[in-house]
Amino acid sequence: MKKRKINKLNYLFIFLMLFSSCESYLDKSPQSDIEENDAFKNFISFQGFVEEMYNCITDYNKAGAWNNYLFADEVLNNSSYPFDLGNYWSMDRPFYNKSKGVNTGSDPRNKRIWALCWYGIRKANLGLSKLELLTDATQEEKNLIEGQCLFFRGWFHFELMRYWGGLPYIDKFLLPADNLKLPRLSYRETALKAAEDLEAAAALLPVNWDQTVVGQRTLGNNRQRINKIFALSFLGKDLLYAASPMMNEESTGNASFDVDLCKRAADVFGEVINVCNTTGTYQLQSWDNWTDNFWVWSPGNKVLPGGTEVIMNPTIYMPSRVKYSTVYGTLPTQFGGGYAGVEVPTNNYIKNYAMANGLPIDDPNSGYNPDDPWTGREPRFYKDIIIDGDQLVVSTAGGLDQYAQLYNGGRHRATTGGSITGYYYKRFSPIGCNPWDKKLDYFQAYVPYLRLADVYLMYAESVLQGYGSASSTSTTLNFTPEQAVNAIRSRAQLPDLTPKYTASKAVFMEEIIRERAVELAFEAHRFCDLRRWNINGEIKYREKTAIDFDRDASTGKPVNLAERTIITRVVEKKHNWLPFPVDIVNLYPEFPQNPGW
Repeated sequence: MKKRKINKLNYLFIFLMLFSSCESYLDKSPQSDIEENDAFKNFISFQGFVEEMYNCITDYNKAGAWNNYLFADEVLNNSSYPFDLGNYWSMDRPFYNKSKGVNTGSDPRNKRIWALCWYGIRKANLGLSKLELLTDATQEEKNLIEGQCLFFRGWFHFELMRYWGGLPYIDKFLLPADNLKLPRLSYRETALKAAEDLEAAAALLPVNWDQTVVGQRTLGNNRQRINKIFALSFLGKDLLYAASPMMNEESTGNASFDVDLCKRAADVFGEVINVCNTTGTYQLQSWDNWTDNFWVWSPGNKVLPGGTEVIMNPTIYMPSRVKYSTVYGTLPTQFGGGYAGVEVPTNNYIKNYAMANGLPIDDPNSGYNPDDPWTGREPRFYKDIIIDGDQLVVSTAGGLDQYAQLYNGGRHRATTGGSITGYYYKRFSPIGCNPWDKKLDYFQAYVPYLRLADVYLMYAESVLQGYGSASSTSTTLNFTPEQAVNAIRSRAQLPDLTPKYTASKAVFMEEIIRERAVELAFEAHRFCDLRRWNINGEIKYREKTAIDFDRDASTGKPVNLAERTIITRVVEKKHNWLPFPVDIVNLYPEFPQNPGW
């Protein structure tokens, strides 16, 4: 989607939304009916209406100028840690902020999940209610419009429910005369309604827009458009979330996986992988250019990150704005150090990265040396994490900032303006985005919503929990959970899992949890994952720690290492869900506040 085209359509969006307000609806002139009919009559104008729903996707990276809350135990948040201390009322970013309201503009810093999802749902329902007006269109064009509207209605509900729980499912364009006091459904009930929409969308949408007649008009610019793989992938994710222990407990009182829903999710994910294998639409990125999933050097912003693997990225309308919040991990204190000082990886999270032989560091045969903790780790560790002595700046003009000084008292180790924990991250931050190397102007980095690697890992989880073992398969794909996890490990230059880690469901699930922690690190999955598995309250996921150490002057190795707890996250039962805004729950008794809030 080209920014120029979308900006031109904004006038149409504003015009159409006037017709969706109560006052305008009750006081329309005959002329307005003609204009409304024209607006929905052909594909071009109707697609212009649909385009605004893409702009309702909140960029997790940039919402509120870098969101802190979706990382759970991955990183430190900020100096006062209100969210970690259990104050979920501080959820202004990226969840809810009255001052931002419904903001469908191009600046990603002003977007919030709560307002935009409800706005997008209303847009989707209005579009679906106007399908009969789409008369000047081919069947392909009609399918594309309906499929996108159905996807967004299901997807926006899914975005809301995974943070706030069961909701009313709005599946019609509500009018003033309608009953607006809709009761909250259980999580399962809401998810199954979303599943119906996502499944219907998948049946209408193409695998690849470039291979449609409509897509030829925007050939090469269709990557962000909703397709069949988007719809099927989120259908599987919606079902897996509903099957997960926390959601199942909310719905049925049973705090374990729902086997039947896991089977349904597994079969959907199996279909996704099969379609990707047969069409080549999405493929796991090779290790040599794995970072293309997250960032690229792109003069003129002509190439977006994503490579062959990213299925869904946030909608990008301001490339020059989005990239800034991803680079702070490699920036020394003189340039954006205030961000680098707090949004840094925790030592507790670093422990998820295995050794080069593929074994977890707590395995007695791993070879891990706690006195030399950063030697011999797996390849993703060195792609993701900056440790003491790593290069920060290529140019010698960087002077004392050319190499990381993260030891106690080091130049880049401080409570303000430096790393508190002893690490920086670099998944979204290649060397070069600094005042000396001067590569920031042609750098692009986005936090993906969904990658094929995530689909593989969700497939492994859902087959394991639905069909029973690491060697089971779904009904749609002859592919085991063990093979799925090993595919991700193999891409990362790791050997297959050893038999002791696949022998039992419980042990293998722990490996899936650890693999998701590493493969999807800093991609805004962790907060939802720990919650849905009902393990967010376990102490090992609550403690955020730093590593204190001195640097040996002769070897450059760390000495006198000591792990220090900086903060222990407050997690009670009520923290399973975010609280609803007070003004919402005061509207009518059928919409109660979440328990404990």
